[in-house]
Amino acid sequence: MNKAELVDSVASAANLSKADAGRAVDAVLSSITSSLKDGQQVSIVGFGTFNVKHRAARAGRNPRTGETIQIAASNVPGFKAGKALKEAVN
Repeated sequence: MNKAELVDSVASAANLSKADAGRAVDAVLSSITSSLKDGQQVSIVGFGTFNVKHRAARAGRNPRTGETIQIAASNVPGFKAGKALKEAVN
């Protein structure tokens, strides 16, 4: 499912127009993004938890030349599925 299909699904489930559903989906995604950007965790009961994980600097290897390179530290988004989501999938 891509974003357009998600908007269609939300529109039909909530009896909204596609434009309103699109704005709602965009608002949810931007709220999650801004919270993660601020270093906060986002927990949606029954769905899962979004958080930010710190990835330390490390040595890597250029696959083309084989030389060792330094990979900078970074923050990456993470997601842990909740119990209800895990049960629904299984």
